[in-house]
Amino acid sequence: MPDVGNSVGSRDFVELTPEQKALILGCVLGDGHLRHINGRKHAFLEVNHSFKAKDYVDWKYQVLKNIVKSPPKKREYGSRQAYRFTTRQHPYLTRLHQEFYDKHKKVIKKAPELNPLALAVWFMDDGSCTKKGDVYLNCQQFDIRSQRKLLHALRQLGIRARLNKDGKYYRIRIRKESLPRFWELVSSHMHPSMMYKMRKCRAEK
Repeated sequence: MPDVGNSVGSRDFVELTPEQKALILGCVLGDGHLRHINGRKHAFLEVNHSFKAKDYVDWKYQVLKNIVKSPPKKREYGSRQAYRFTTRQHPYLTRLHQEFYDKHKKVIKKAPELNPLALAVWFMDDGSCTKKGDVYLNCQQFDIRSQRKLLHALRQLGIRARLNKDGKYYRIRIRKESLPRFWELVSSHMHPSMMYKMRKCRAEK
């Protein structure tokens, strides 16, 4: 995906760093949601996880702090406890919304240009393992056409993967021969609170 940046000729928006852009991309592929509300000029990002992932959410907040008005807050939805924050509106997020949404549904219109941090955030958001040590990216929210574009994006990083049926939906499974490459890319970008995913995957080989 080309760098959609902040080149809008406005002094009202801060320039996003490569780290911020990579984290945002990983969030969009994972559990994050871009919102573009009628009457507002630009989109914003919502980061919403279980309260158990508080440290992880706090890390995302620290990276994006200069485009966030208020720190994360605990919210209760029935018996579920969530921990969330939203960013301010930003033209970069509007461009991403155009790239990744069809109305209110997430789609992949063009294979994104992943880097190790974006991949790590995607895995920390939506990754899982089996008892055999297989690594999955749970992208069931995307349609098959979108998932095939994600497979292409992974190939650009030297990672071979395939679609795996999970009930009536599909998800991505990293091929075993690509697991060393996958771990090489994401290891140094894993947040300490999410290292259990990595340890679990490696322990269950």
